[in-house]
Amino acid sequence: MHLDPFRTRDHVPDFDDQMRDYIVRSDASRSSLRMIGDIAYGTDSSEKLDLFFPNEDTFKSPVHMFIHGGYWRMFSKEDFSFIAETVTKTGAIAVIINYALMPAVRMAAIVDQVQRAKLWVQQNIATYGGDPQHLTISGHSAGAHLCAFLFNDAMASSGICGALLLSGLYDLKPLQSSFLQPEIAITAEEVRDFTPLTHRYDPRVSVSILVGERETEPFHRQASNFASLLSGQGLSVACHKLHDANHMSGVRDLGVADSEAGILLGKLIRSCSKRIA
Repeated sequence: MHLDPFRTRDHVPDFDDQMRDYIVRSDASRSSLRMIGDIAYGTDSSEKLDLFFPNEDTFKSPVHMFIHGGYWRMFSKEDFSFIAETVTKTGAIAVIINYALMPAVRMAAIVDQVQRAKLWVQQNIATYGGDPQHLTISGHSAGAHLCAFLFNDAMASSGICGALLLSGLYDLKPLQSSFLQPEIAITAEEVRDFTPLTHRYDPRVSVSILVGERETEPFHRQASNFASLLSGQGLSVACHKLHDANHMSGVRDLGVADSEAGILLGKLIRSCSKRIA
């Protein structure tokens, strides 16, 4: 039987257990970390973000924004509060954002939302003790895809120091023949406009591209192709294959500071802070 390489459930035996673990870990993070929840970055009910703060008082702290995955059609910011565990351990403020989901909205609307969420951070995070000059971003799967549209202008400064892209989708065309098509019906126009492999990027951004060792072939191929594109455009790019990780465990480990993924996230945040200082 042919297994769709993009249908995560077919390739991660403990898929449901890992989803439940996300929720448990996120509940614990919201209970233990200092936070301000459900801040509006726009007028739609989906346009909310959560801020998580390090234990020490914040003043010009680094800022890290995370965008969740779920093939643009599932999950919410509440499912990924655990990412803040690693971020706040670096002394940075974690910004976990929400966005509307397909098919209720189209991809253009989601890209616009994440861009406005970044703008909100740049314009408002100083009020909460953060330094917008020390902004890094990360995303998983569809979230990594969305991150690419936060620094996809080679002619203008994005204001982003570094990006960590985990298990990203950088070519949308193959998804039109995947299990997703009956669910979100990616259009030819969306493939044309929102395939990261067809864009140019801010050469000032340092990018870490991660993929799990146990992920399916398209994720490895797309990661390699996107890394080559960015390097060819003059960006500083580092590639990492997470040992024994699958599409679900890789993002779980971003919230574990001493895991391979967590160490790489912490390194990105700290190195960008030092580079700007």
